[in-house]
Amino acid sequence: VLLLAHPATAEPPRRIVSLNLCTDQIVTALVPRARIAAVTALAADAAVSADPVSATGLPVVSANAEEIVARDPDLVIAAEYASPATVDLLRRLGRRVEVVPLAADFAGMRRLVRQVAALVGGEPEGELWLADFDRRLAAAEAARGPAPWPGAIVYQVNNFAAGRGSLADQALTAAGWRNRAHDLAAASNGQIALETILADPPDQLILASEPSTYRTVVGDNLRHPAIARLPGAAKPFVLDWPLWLCGTPHVIRAVEQLAVARARLARAPAR
Repeated sequence: VLLLAHPATAEPPRRIVSLNLCTDQIVTALVPRARIAAVTALAADAAVSADPVSATGLPVVSANAEEIVARDPDLVIAAEYASPATVDLLRRLGRRVEVVPLAADFAGMRRLVRQVAALVGGEPEGELWLADFDRRLAAAEAARGPAPWPGAIVYQVNNFAAGRGSLADQALTAAGWRNRAHDLAAASNGQIALETILADPPDQLILASEPSTYRTVVGDNLRHPAIARLPGAAKPFVLDWPLWLCGTPHVIRAVEQLAVARARLARAPAR
């Protein structure tokens, strides 16, 4: 995405609006609250946000252009899947809108943090955040030991599993797990039948949410009684979904949770 150049001496934006949950979390991490005009309603929702406290009490907006303009922003940060009509109207109304790509891996996360940091005048804060991420990532990778690693599956509602190239997949590798979704007969859309998992269970089944979170039929796979009868350490634990829903440095907390689970498995009796 091409960004317009702005002089290095220019004042940083003072009324920033973020239109995406993932950019919300970066903006609130890098910018004082007084310079944030609005974020999305999801930013303070603990069910999806990795840092809801930072956004609590901030004004919220939807993707409605009139609602956004009412906040009088001098910078609007939108994600690549934002409504083209909203972005176009805001620009025609004279508002500065920057569209950023969302991150699907650690490298993309680093680029995104630096891109948003440059837009909001938060480069030092961004570099400190990334340095903390890299330090903790190096510690997790140093502790994981040599391959072959135990196998795991991150299982979601509606039989979806975190597959190759996803943030959860990269977090698994960083913590010393082999993602069994690579070699099970997953459908092209990333689904794996529960029967497939039960027939050849991983060393560790990991749930993307509590079984009781989604009370509709799409969550029935996480509540199936057969899951509770998985042997040994394969009995599932929940990896907090908000930590790896967005490509932000908050994903390091998911890596650390996975590293703890791998160490626990190493201490468990062989099954």
